[in-house]
Amino acid sequence: MIQPNVLVCLTQEAYNKFYEIIRPGGILITDARFVKIQKKVDAQQRELPIYESIMKEIGKPIVFNICMLGSVIRMTGLLTPESIMKVLEKRIPPDFLDMNRQALDLGLALGEQFKP
Repeated sequence: MIQPNVLVCLTQEAYNKFYEIIRPGGILITDARFVKIQKKVDAQQRELPIYESIMKEIGKPIVFNICMLGSVIRMTGLLTPESIMKVLEKRIPPDFLDMNRQALDLGLALGEQFKP
C-alpha cells in the first residue's frame, strides 16, 4: 500500500479519493478555497490560502501550482528555492519567469509558518 509522507490535494475530488492514504504523521496540504477537509488526527493538515493570495498579489491563477510548490518545499525542506528557479529558467519562456518567481516566493512565505 502507498503511504506518502507528503500529500498535496488541489481539488475536492483528489482530497476525497486520497486523504486517507497519508502516512501517520505525514503532511497533508490543501488550498482553503478548493478543498473542505475532514479531521484526520494522525496527519498534519495544512490549509493554505494559495488561490486567494495569488489573486491578491499576482492576479493570475496560472501560477497556482508554482505557488503551492513553494509552500511544499518550505514546509518540507526537500528542495531549495534556487534549484526550482534553475529548472523554471530552463522551462518557462522569459516573459513569464518573473511572475513564476513571484509565485514561488509567495508560496515560500505562505509555508514559512509550517517549516521544519
